[in-house]
Amino acid sequence: MEWLAAMFEILLLAGIFYYTLRFLQGTRGAQVLTGLVVALLFLFGVTYLFHLDVLNWLLSKLFVYLAIGFLIIFQPEIRHALAELGRPAVFSMPEVKRNVVDQIVQATSFLAERRIGGLIAIERDIKTKSIQESGVKMDCSVTWGILASIFFPHTPLHDGGVIISEDRIVAAGCLFPLSDKSGLSRTLGTRHRAAIGLSDETDAVVVVVSEETGTISISYRGGLSQAVEIERLRRFLYRVLLKDNRKKRTVGRIVDRFGRTSEGVEESGNQTGEGEANAVR
Repeated sequence: MEWLAAMFEILLLAGIFYYTLRFLQGTRGAQVLTGLVVALLFLFGVTYLFHLDVLNWLLSKLFVYLAIGFLIIFQPEIRHALAELGRPAVFSMPEVKRNVVDQIVQATSFLAERRIGGLIAIERDIKTKSIQESGVKMDCSVTWGILASIFFPHTPLHDGGVIISEDRIVAAGCLFPLSDKSGLSRTLGTRHRAAIGLSDETDAVVVVVSEETGTISISYRGGLSQAVEIERLRRFLYRVLLKDNRKKRTVGRIVDRFGRTSEGVEESGNQTGEGEANAVR
């Protein structure tokens, strides 16, 4: 049984190292972690080969402080991981209506045809209150006309980003955090880097319209899909945002049915939802 325990420990450690490296891949933390591991292996190798016992002892004692340094260096990555783990349950999912998605798509199409830059973030589970405070607070319905007018050139709020929460525009002219990921194309502008930065820190869906080319991009969970056609944008927003609504309604039906059956009321029926749209590829 001891060899089974040892094998389990090896597999567990291998899994931890693998998913840690995979999580840090493409971030600045990956380079820092690689440099730190190489430096430690080199120092321990030198002290072991040349029997430098005092230095070896000092290095072993430094591991306590390295743990604190690890928390400081990888603070953004750790915060992102904890935010993912602490996402609210389906009971508290914000509701985004189909009409809101249609208005966002129509506004995006309008901006793209006229090569007007735009940056629209649709808030989901992780709130963006601190980002909203960097702009101008609003509270109005989501219509394509309002969105288009916000980004029209020379208007006071056209340079920042818009945040939509549920079915309301809650802030405009917001400053999104710029992504510091390594490996990003140098051709990406500030809007695209801001979109990646916000989607990396939150689970918001961010739509970008390039001012230079009029192309549409989507940033979600730290990734960026460029040159997206308007119908692909619509399908993606339906799939991601309306799926939350279906989960919420499904849970509500389950709770409602449980409440009725607990009272001895027998209920039957077959309810079908709409098929999930294809993802942006």
